[in-house]
Amino acid sequence: MLLRLLACVTVIACSASAQGPRPAPVGAAADYHVHVKGDLTLDDALRRSRQDGITYGIAINGGVGFPTSSDAGLEPFLAEMRGKPVFTAFQAEGREWVRLFSRQALAKFDYVFTDSMTWSDDRGRRMRLWIPEEVGTITDAEKFMDMLVDRATRIFAEEPIDLYVNPTYIPDQLSAQYDRLWTPARMKRIVDGLAANGIGMEINNRRRIPSAAFIRLAKQAGVKFACGTNNAGAADLGRNEYCAEMIKACDLRPEHLWSPPAEGKKAVQRKELR
Repeated sequence: MLLRLLACVTVIACSASAQGPRPAPVGAAADYHVHVKGDLTLDDALRRSRQDGITYGIAINGGVGFPTSSDAGLEPFLAEMRGKPVFTAFQAEGREWVRLFSRQALAKFDYVFTDSMTWSDDRGRRMRLWIPEEVGTITDAEKFMDMLVDRATRIFAEEPIDLYVNPTYIPDQLSAQYDRLWTPARMKRIVDGLAANGIGMEINNRRRIPSAAFIRLAKQAGVKFACGTNNAGAADLGRNEYCAEMIKACDLRPEHLWSPPAEGKKAVQRKELR
């Protein structure tokens, strides 16, 4: 049923074995946010991709505190992916990444993505929002949300990214209030920022975000959507179930679906690294 739904909302390219080493954009029949990590090897990922008929975008993480923090660290990954039927993606970590990598090196990837899960608060305290110890106790949820929206919109305006992933994520201590805290005004700032900068929005299968209300608002603003997982291991990889659910619920058609930009149109080729 899932694959039939995906076929209804996008034009699927021919099989990876027939189309050669580089996949054509495949819209909803792609998972653009896959990591070879934990118990998932590249061979496993390629097998799963063939088995499920879903093209993967394999990403390397780069930034402060990561094994890859310079142009030189990107080359082994690119060499390993060369000739494989996958998209190559660079996940920009933290806000410092723009000072660590060159445009020339990043342009070798099919696309660059980031999230708004690592930033510094108004006191200069750097936080990774998925680590409770770094976030601490949030005593004023409204103030925290305003900071998050401010940091996200700065990312959209200043950083050369093609896709916004893990969108609308908030720390676990606030997740029960997701619908209340993501007010229409806050949602509008996010989708307007994405639309103004030509950035796509991920529909994250693992975390089941963003909400249908967010997706509908982004659709009205002209934002395009990509399916993604952000897996920690093999068990997190599904078959784009939540994305397919949102495609149906929000009436997303082929023209609403994101695909990697053409050569010369990538964000790092259009915008400076500030």
